[in-house]
Parts: sequence; C-alpha cells; structure tokens
Amino acid sequence: MAKKTIRDIDVVGKRVLVRVDFNVPLDKDGQVAEDGRIRAVLPTIKYLIERDAKIILFSHLGRPKGKVAERFKMDPVAKRLSEIIGRAVVKVDDCGGAASRQAVERMQGSDVLLLENVRFYPEEEKNDEEFARRLAGLADVFVNDAFGTAHRAHASTVGVAKFLPAVAGFLMEKELSVLERLLTRPVHPFAAVIGGAKVSDKIGVIFSLLDKVDIIIIGGGMANTFLKAQGHDIGRSLLEIDKVDLAGNTINEAESKGVKFLLPVDVVVAPDLTPGAGQKTVSVDDIPTGWMALDIGPETIEMFTGATEAIALALADSKATTVVGGGDSVAAVRKTGVSGKITHISTGGGATLGFLEGKKLPGVAALMDKETIPAHPLVCV
Repeated sequence: MAKKTIRDIDVVGKRVLVRVDFNVPLDKDGQVAEDGRIRAVLPTIKYLIERDAKIILFSHLGRPKGKVAERFKMDPVAKRLSEIIGRAVVKVDDCGGAASRQAVERMQGSDVLLLENVRFYPEEEKNDEEFARRLAGLADVFVNDAFGTAHRAHASTVGVAKFLPAVAGFLMEKELSVLERLLTRPVHPFAAVIGGAKVSDKIGVIFSLLDKVDIIIIGGGMANTFLKAQGHDIGRSLLEIDKVDLAGNTINEAESKGVKFLLPVDVVVAPDLTPGAGQKTVSVDDIPTGWMALDIGPETIEMFTGATEAIALALADSKATTVVGGGDSVAAVRKTGVSGKITHISTGGGATLGFLEGKKLPGVAALMDKETIPAHPLVCV
C-alpha cells in the first residue's frame, strides 16, 4: 500500500484522533445489535493502548442530517466498546467543542475517549475547514481507520488531514490491501457475485471487473433489468426501464470478453407483496402477467451454488479466497455464522464499490504517502 500507516509514525504518549466507522445497527431498545464494525477496529485501538497513546475516537451513526437526534447518540456504542476492550470508555456530548477539549486535557496514557456523533454537525458533510481545524486541535496525530467512509470528502475524513500528520489504521490498511490484490493479482478462476436493487448502483463495478473476472453472477432486484434486456416478460418486478439497453450492452460485452454472465433461470413470484400472497416458483420465461419476482428459484440456487445465505455457506466451505462486501451480503454471512471462514468481510459499501470501480477515494488520497526510495544505477567494477 502506498500510504503511510500507523506503524510509520510515532504514537507513543501522543494524542491520537482516530476516525472510526461505528455506524452499527441498534435494536429496539437502542442498544448495539451487531458489533462487527466495532470489533473490526480493535487492532488499531489495542496498538495505541499498548503505546500509552491518548485515544480520541470519533464516528458517525445513522443519518441525523446535521442535527442532534437522541436515537443516534454514541452512548450505546461507548458502552459496547467498553465491554469489549475491558476498560472504561469516556463519552462526551460534543465533537470538537469545549467538552471535548476539557475531556482531552484530563486524559492519561492509554485512556479511550469517544466523541459525540460527528454528523450532528452540518459542517461535517460540508467539509468545513474551521470545523476540521477544531477537531484537529484535539490531537497530535490523525489515524483514519474508517474505510466505510473513505469515499466521502468530509471534514472527518479529508479536512482533518490538512492539519495533522494523517495515516491509515490497521483496518484501512487491510481493506485496501485485500481489494488491491483482487484487482491487480487475482487468483483464477475469479468469480464475482453481484446483487442489489439497481443496475445503476453497480454498473461501474461490473464494467471494471469484466477485464479481470471469469464469471459474473447477478442476483437481487437488479437481475430483473438484465432479464428484461434478454427479452423476458418480468411482469411487475422491480425494473430500471432506462437501464435496459445498458444491461443488454453489458451482457454483450461480457460475451465478447469470454466472461460467463449468469442470470437467474427460475424465480419465486407472487401477485403482490402482502403477507400470505400465493407464491410459486416459475421459469423466467413464465412469469405471469402482473406478478413480481421476489427471489431466485431452486434451479438458480443450484446453478449459482446457492443464493444469499446459501451462497455464504457455499463460499465458506470452499477453498476459494472469499471477499464479501455490502450490507445485505455481510448480514447474510453473519447470520449463517460462517464469518470466521470468509477470507475478508469488507466494512465498506460505497467505498468498496468505488475502489473496485477504480475511483479515487478522498479519505485515502488525504493520507500521507510512503516515501519511495529512488532507484540508483547499478555499477559493476
């Protein structure tokens, strides 16, 4: 990786501001329902604790849209993190304000502080320079370990890096290394399983992968648009009508490159989405007029070696290098209990897609570059 990491900078005894991605799901009681994103950043936190750094964590949670929202406060996250690391995590009620500054002044080596939700402040998403300066004023060093927000040019990902030495944490390093290896040194056969509702969300990734993969498997609602492009009558199934031609061109491009492009061959359909609506499984050639496709059928599951949760189980039992990203896919992996058998579970959604599409990620670009050793001519005497 061409960016400096936490190993490349002195953090001993320093005040270290760490952008983490603690955007975790909460249950009906407002407690952390799934702590995978918290655990993903533990290597960085533990590294800093061992070096007596003063650790100042900050993150977003939910979509408060620049306003304080009680349900998105970071208190339950602080509680869960404290339970996991076995030490007190002090949480303050602002992010970069007087309460934050006072809390930092009281910190001792290895203390852990969690600031309030950074997206309670409209200046965050605007990448406001003064807001970034206030955040940076809390620390000596900035560590970005929030790969899931690396595609955002916000104050907490880009702005702060203007005022402090900025390096990657261990999670950021791992994400970039794994994804970079997929694109530059893939092991063949290389298959990509791509789902989601919209072709428009994933088309850039699909085109980027066409020169690298051997097989592309399409699932989710977006498969309907590809089926429509093949001439199937998909009834009232989810469809991006303005992307049908693009979907058809994608199939043709894959064929021209020798890439297998697999689409569902049968689907579970229903007349509507109401509970108890009569469902049945039909071939994609026989979707009844007015009905809608809800899921793939058993023949497709067998052809795809399973779908969603079934795919997760199949991948876990395989000898393949497996990388899973995206909210629904990650949820399926965790639900089936096979997380430990997956090579890498990405914490990024949009960031993962952007990287695979070949886009520049602002949160990564803002980090310091590693020095390159100039080449010297070899002289033989």
